[in-house]
Amino acid sequence: MPRSPGGRLNRPSDTPGPASPDPTDPAGPHEGRPADPAAPPADGAGRPAAPVAGVDRQILALAVPALGALVAEPLFVLVDSAMVGHLGTDALAGLALASTVLVTVVGLCVFLAYATTAAVARRLGAGDRRGALQTGVDGMWLGAGLGLLLAAATWAAAPWLVATLGADGAVATQAVSYLRWSTPGLPGMLLVLAATGALRGLQDTRTPLVVAASGAVANAALNAALIYGAGLGIAGSGLGTALAQLGMACWLTVVVVRGARAAGASLAPAAGGVWANARAGLPLLVRTATLRLAILLTVWTATGLGPSALAGHQVVNAVWGLAAFALDALAIAAQALVGHALGARDVARTRAVLRRTLQWGVGAGAVLGLVLGGLAPFYVPLFSPDADVQRAAVTGLLVAAAALPMAGWVFVLDGVLIGAGDGPFLAWAGVATLVAYVPAALAVHTWAPPGAAGLAWLWVAFAVVFMAARAVTTGLRARSDSWMVVGT
Repeated sequence: MPRSPGGRLNRPSDTPGPASPDPTDPAGPHEGRPADPAAPPADGAGRPAAPVAGVDRQILALAVPALGALVAEPLFVLVDSAMVGHLGTDALAGLALASTVLVTVVGLCVFLAYATTAAVARRLGAGDRRGALQTGVDGMWLGAGLGLLLAAATWAAAPWLVATLGADGAVATQAVSYLRWSTPGLPGMLLVLAATGALRGLQDTRTPLVVAASGAVANAALNAALIYGAGLGIAGSGLGTALAQLGMACWLTVVVVRGARAAGASLAPAAGGVWANARAGLPLLVRTATLRLAILLTVWTATGLGPSALAGHQVVNAVWGLAAFALDALAIAAQALVGHALGARDVARTRAVLRRTLQWGVGAGAVLGLVLGGLAPFYVPLFSPDADVQRAAVTGLLVAAAALPMAGWVFVLDGVLIGAGDGPFLAWAGVATLVAYVPAALAVHTWAPPGAAGLAWLWVAFAVVFMAARAVTTGLRARSDSWMVVGT
């Protein structure tokens, strides 16, 4: 997929779209060129677009089910933790290490969902449902193939990965066992990501919600049967989770395959289509890697602030992650709606989605900040009876809560630019913001006092400095028209 100056993606259409020539442009429309803000908006058939209406309704229709699906996914880990915890301390510690590896692997592959959402939504907006589903099918082939490779690599490298995390003895044995028994689920989980992206691009977030919720229930039942009924211990937990993930993948595959057949799309992998999905996903992989590095740097810095600060950081991070689910749901809605509007060459609706999702993001961040910050002294004791940990957690939460409106702005802008296919810019922006964050984190590591005060400064660095750097880079991009590439 060639890139034009300024990081814009030029997207020559595989199938000529239905757009008619723009009368204001003597050269006619050019696929993949930035939208002219002075040009009259047009829909997918080249007609003047209808007045923007119902944007809020569309946002909520996509965001609410997406939030449910996002919340359902962590239930896998919670159920595993609750059941494995009854097997003993070594088993629970081993699960913690193994799940860290698996969450990292799957997290780095989230580009399968994001890139597929944007590409499918754009083709759907252009009126090319067949092409949209073909793109989704190609993305799913990429997910399945990548999942098989990562499963084999993770199984083979399991002892080394666990040892690298510092485990030995019984804990290492338990971690390797869980990791190896759960690796068959990796192809399923990556297929779930790609299929979910395809359905989001088709403006369907309800099906992934139903599948995720059903998968969580099945995971609990399978874990109980295999851990205790079959007496497999932690291996049964890994196998149960893998089976649940494979079942979810089969369900979503059936849904997408039915849609593809109805639209006349091929179910066979197209080398060009799979490669196009991979190229679109690579910049998003870089972006995700920079975010993971920033999170790891934050944990490393918290470790140097002492045990109470590290424990407090775990509490703050858990609450921050909960708030992020709500903001991510808005970002998912932005991805699907922006991709669809740009595919339809509807500049007015694109701007309306940008404006309203930003307002929703900042507003939701403000409400979450007030609730989570104001109630912190009351719910933090539920996490730890230690007074020092409570003091550190409450202090850190007040800083994090104050930054949530800005985080809402950042998360939504990420979703808008991902939906526009502006991955190359997001990759460079991710590197730049990580570079900006490193000195702030190192300053906290070097000069911040231990305990609550140090944790507060760490969250100033992460939630304020790092988020502000992301807000500036993505905000400046959104103010330009470089990302607003219309057509397919």
